[in-house]
Amino acid sequence: MVRVKICGVRNEKEALMAVEGGAEAVGFILTESHRRILPEKASNICKVIPPFVSKVGVFVDEDPGLVKEIAEECRLDILQFHGQEPPSSLIGFKQKVIKAFALKGEESLDNIYRYESTVHAWLLDAYAPGKPGGTGRTFNWSLVNKIIRKKPIILAGGLTEENILQALKEVRPFAVDVSSGVETEGEKDCGKIINFINKVRSWKSVS
Repeated sequence: MVRVKICGVRNEKEALMAVEGGAEAVGFILTESHRRILPEKASNICKVIPPFVSKVGVFVDEDPGLVKEIAEECRLDILQFHGQEPPSSLIGFKQKVIKAFALKGEESLDNIYRYESTVHAWLLDAYAPGKPGGTGRTFNWSLVNKIIRKKPIILAGGLTEENILQALKEVRPFAVDVSSGVETEGEKDCGKIINFINKVRSWKSVS
C-alpha cells in the first residue's frame, strides 16, 4: 500500500481533514516558509491527531539540539530534513529520519547514497533555485528508475489528483507527499484531499 502524507498543515481543521481523508502522516513546516508554524502551535495541533497517524516535522539546516527540543515538545514521530545537512548530523535522534533531495538531473543522484546508513527513507522532490522544497513542481520521474532503491522512496513535487496515477505508475514509491496539490487559494481543501487519497487507493487496488 502506498502511504500518503499531507504536508504544510497549519491548524487543527487541516490536520483533521488529512486524518479523516485517510492520510497516514501529517506534516508541519517548522522552518522558513509561507506555510511555517511555530512549535507551540504544532504541539497543540499534534494533540488532536489520533494514534497510528504519524506526525512529521520538516526542518532545513537547523541546529540538531533545537530539532530535538522541538521534536520532544511536539511529540513528533518522524523528522524530515530538506537542507544541506551532512549525513553525520542526522544521527542520534529518537525519531525516524527522512532526507529530502531536490533533483536537477542525473548529477543529483550520487549524493543520495551518502545517506544510506543514516536515514530511514529518501524523499525525492523537484529542484528550484533558492528553494529547499515545496516548489509545487514535478520533476523528471524517469530519474527514479536510475536509483538503486536501498531505502524506501517518498515521491514529492507537484503531485495532484490529476497526475498522481501516472506518478505512481512511473515511480512506484513507498509513499507520496503532497501539499499545494490539495489546496485551494493557499488553504487545504477537504475535497481535494479526499480525491487525491482515493486516487492513490484506487491504484493500489489494481496494481
